[in-house]
Amino acid sequence: MDTVYILKKKLKICIFEKKAVSLQVKSMFMKKVCFLLLAICACVGCTDFKQSRRNGVIAEYHGETITQVEIDALTANLSAEDSVRVAEQYIRQWATNLLVWEEARSLNNKEIEKKVADYQRSLCLHEWEQRVVRQKMPQHVEDSMILAFYENNQSHFILRDPILKGLILIIPNGAPNMDKLRKYVTDPAKEENIEWIEKYAYQYATGYELFLEDWKTSDQLLQRIPIDKITFHKQLKQTKQIEIQDSINTYVLQVIDVYHAGDYKPLDYARSDIEKMLLSQRQVEFLRNMREELYHDAVQQGNLKIYEK
Repeated sequence: MDTVYILKKKLKICIFEKKAVSLQVKSMFMKKVCFLLLAICACVGCTDFKQSRRNGVIAEYHGETITQVEIDALTANLSAEDSVRVAEQYIRQWATNLLVWEEARSLNNKEIEKKVADYQRSLCLHEWEQRVVRQKMPQHVEDSMILAFYENNQSHFILRDPILKGLILIIPNGAPNMDKLRKYVTDPAKEENIEWIEKYAYQYATGYELFLEDWKTSDQLLQRIPIDKITFHKQLKQTKQIEIQDSINTYVLQVIDVYHAGDYKPLDYARSDIEKMLLSQRQVEFLRNMREELYHDAVQQGNLKIYEK
């Protein structure tokens, strides 16, 4: 199909797409679109988009151009018909963006420049603060400070869901020595027990995780075992060993330590949050002092002068 015909046909659709714009602005805008796309049509002509053109430029508007290289990259693996369609859409979008930008430039430049300047200043201040904090503010938090904060603010460290330590094994149904496994997992801290468990897991388990030192949330474990949340939380209060079976696997969860919803978070679990809180408080105070120091230095050096009324 003739390229110019396609572009003109698409142009008719474009004219009716701006219903939200006032009639006067719409008329001026669409005249520009028509002029630009018709100019492009003249440039494109009736030949294929892939045909070489003068200086490799196939569309131009006030110094902005689309080159043959851009169109070739867009249409490299397309059929002739699809190449025309894709190229036309690309040119139309390019033209429309230029014209919208031309209209937008009529806005109050001083207001835009002020917003840009305000944003630049805010960004520079933020970067300066981050750099000063990294270079000059101590990052270590003493254990005594963490403990004191924990003891004085325990109401901030109440669990919404259980956390626990232990181990979990996922064993295919029919695996041998399940009774022995149940016995050994009750005390995985014993060296001989953990050695036996790990050998068994290596031989039979499709999933195995030992988390005696790290706390796991109940939600993390619910992603691995087929049980609903309410039932799981109830069982955590009733037993240290939870065993669930489906049509494929048996899931064995041994709980070594557990804190329930409503309990205070243990210190080792809350520690990282406390460190972040204390460092945040320290940063606020540090930056306030830095600002005060800069202010006083400027006054003392005579760089900042404040005249009394």
